[in-house]
Order: sequence, then structure tokens, then C-alpha cells
Amino acid sequence: MVNYTNRVMTALESAMGHEIAWPDRQERAVNSAHFAGLGFPGCIGLVDGTLVKLSQRPRDDGETYFDRKSNYSMNVQVICDQKKRVIYFFAGIPGSCHDLTCLRRSSLWGRLGSAQLFDNSQYLLGDNGYIPMDHLVCSYKRTAGDMDKVDFNTCVAHARVGNEHCSGILKAR
Repeated sequence: MVNYTNRVMTALESAMGHEIAWPDRQERAVNSAHFAGLGFPGCIGLVDGTLVKLSQRPRDDGETYFDRKSNYSMNVQVICDQKKRVIYFFAGIPGSCHDLTCLRRSSLWGRLGSAQLFDNSQYLLGDNGYIPMDHLVCSYKRTAGDMDKVDFNTCVAHARVGNEHCSGILKAR
């Protein structure tokens, strides 16, 4: 397991800045056009957390790394585009932390409203582990039989499959 975790983290860190980079204006327009075909015009990427297993309990604050799947892990926030390319990641937060907590601790959080990251009406698409914001659209937490919300959540799930595939690729599944 140590080799697996080291491989994933080393690969991500070494690619940051050149292979892993926020899309420029032209790339964001291409991403947005793709997601418009899935019912999400303006979407430029998919955000989700993924748990990266650790081989053992960390020495410092080890209990915080114990996740809901009964493993010791880190929660890694991954944002990818429609081609399953990672455009941003943030790692190092204990596996017990919620996805929203991890995103809030990332360097991206303070820049989510930045004109450098988003053009007008552009946003990221996430699951119901996040909160809706100007540049973050999420599925509903509770649908209570509201078919419009159910349909919306289904569309979000179909669009977000790419992020699940991206995380699987990173973990060599």
C-alpha cells in the first residue's frame, strides 16, 4: 500500500504546474461547450474528493485519518475536465474530513470567485457533499419526491461519472 500511495502522490505533485494546470480561457470555452451537451452550459470541470489509502495509522493525529470505510486515508480533492484530465488537486487532509472541509482548506477556496479562474457564468459541478456557490453547482441533498430535483440529480450524476473515472485512473483501478 505504501508504494501505491507514494506513486499517486508523487505523480500528482510532479505534474502540478505543467500537466496539471487550470484551463485557460480557450480551454474553458471548450470544456463549457462539452458540458453544455450534457445539460450543464458553463461547466468547466468536475470536483470530488477521493480517499487515498495509507498503509498504516499515521503517528501524529492518526485517529483523524480513519475514514468512513474503516481505513486510514487522506482525502484528496480532484478537479478534472471532460477528458478526465486533472486540472487541480489538493492533498494531505485526513480521510475523516468531509469533502467540503477539504475544499475549504485548499488554495482554490479563496479564489473560487476569481475572474482568472472563471469567465461569466462558468462553474464547477459537484455532488451533494458541497454547497452551492456562484462558481460551484451541486446536486440536491434532499429531493423529498420532487421529480425536478430527482431529474437534476440524475443529470449531475451522469455528468460526474468522468470524475469517478479520473479518480479510478489515478488509483490504477
